[in-house]
Amino acid sequence: MNQGVVLFHTTTSALRAEKILQKIGLTVKLIPTPRELSSDCGIALRFQLTDREAVEKGLTEAGVDAEIHIMNSAG
Repeated sequence: MNQGVVLFHTTTSALRAEKILQKIGLTVKLIPTPRELSSDCGIALRFQLTDREAVEKGLTEAGVDAEIHIMNSAG
């Protein structure tokens, strides 16, 4: 199963992004940054791939600096 993961430079950005995306109706979850990915911040945001465009749009419109990655996971 594939999922999207958003990386941030700061914890503040991660918390802000979570609130923004939840406010527009998306299901997201804060998670520890996956080991496979490098980030300045130890917190990442997981989302369903079907929501990728909405996540990108929401973060861009809010001016949140973030990197979106696709994680492949068995299951």
